[in-house]
Amino acid sequence: MVQVVVGANWGDEGKGKITDVLAENSDVVVRFQGGANAGHTIINDYGKFALHLLPSGVFHQNIVNLIAPGVALDIDKLLKEYESIVGRGVPAPRLLISDRAQVMMPYHVDFDKYEEERLGKGSFGSTKSGIAPFYGDKYLKIGIQVCQIYDETMLRDRLTSVVQQKNTLLEYLYRKPLLDLEQLMETLKTQAESIRPFVIDSAAFLHQALKENKRILMEGQLGALRDPDHGIYPFVTSSSPLAGFSTVGGGVPATAIRDVLSVTKAYSSCVGAGPFVTELFGEEAEELRKRGGDAGEYGATTGRPRRVGWFDAVATRYGCTAHGATECVLTNLDVLAYLDEIPVCTAYEADGETITQFPSTPTLTRCKPVYTMLPGWRTDIRGVTDLKKLPENCRCYVDFLEEQVGVPIRMVSTGPKRDEILYRK
Repeated sequence: MVQVVVGANWGDEGKGKITDVLAENSDVVVRFQGGANAGHTIINDYGKFALHLLPSGVFHQNIVNLIAPGVALDIDKLLKEYESIVGRGVPAPRLLISDRAQVMMPYHVDFDKYEEERLGKGSFGSTKSGIAPFYGDKYLKIGIQVCQIYDETMLRDRLTSVVQQKNTLLEYLYRKPLLDLEQLMETLKTQAESIRPFVIDSAAFLHQALKENKRILMEGQLGALRDPDHGIYPFVTSSSPLAGFSTVGGGVPATAIRDVLSVTKAYSSCVGAGPFVTELFGEEAEELRKRGGDAGEYGATTGRPRRVGWFDAVATRYGCTAHGATECVLTNLDVLAYLDEIPVCTAYEADGETITQFPSTPTLTRCKPVYTMLPGWRTDIRGVTDLKKLPENCRCYVDFLEEQVGVPIRMVSTGPKRDEILYRK
């Protein structure tokens, strides 16, 4: 049986905590796309952690954590992250890496930085983690799979061609230092040995796990609105964050997926560029930002202040639909306790018309929010796990969001810690 945890919005919805919670009843947790360009913040008995590449099941010692073929594998960052959590007292997690995953090369990170620099004011707000160049090479078929770094002849042949192409761009477009083939070969040789104990045939592993009726939890990165096909293109990521991509990037059959949990905050937040209809500015934004969880609304990877706004039911409904969500998970509800009234965006106004369907990017840039005002509850609800103990206005707020999104809200997070969750029937 397969469950998929994905983001309904722009990312930063709190998926890491939810995966950590669900992992307790899982046998395998799989990262199926993305790379080190975004982070999942988790708070548990070991402390507070920001994971970037490690699956969020690494704090459970009986769980296998798999890096699947769809992930942009930055080997050095993965190992550093692994060592950092073990160094803080977490028992060494059971980690596996697919032999079909592709390797993030040093030049991918460099090209990401060079291109953002070249674009200047027209940049896409990249985290400069190499993601776009990595996936570009993957689909140009000049990427390097993990299995290929153990075949020196094949690796040298492939890198020779890549270096020739990249050096042309470096010399004539970016005017930056050229790549050295032998240095790259040496780097990959070292990396190959460092991950050898973890490398497996992930397809065979997952299909055997399904035969044995194991519970598999697929973990996505970012959110539906950052999907390159269905999101706010071109302000998107370079792999699909949709639940359906778990069958491609992860390697499980679609028929095995039972639950799709689409995670959204009780308000909106995002890191990165692009249209954001309910965005707040000035003191109002800063107040919401600083109240947003223990560390406030700052990117787990970049440290950049997140853009914040009120709950966008139009965008969230679209994200849940794109995922095929069977249920919705609401996080950060406790953050809103300071408000007398809470706006919820229930429609957009564009070109003199009111619309309730999430539009494509050109129209989205012209949209303004249409708000419905709901009464606040002005009561601290952090850590409440009994639905009946929530203030009436708080319960009504959740009911209203559920009605607007059209997907059952079964889990509600009332704080950043693992046990600060309540369940609705």
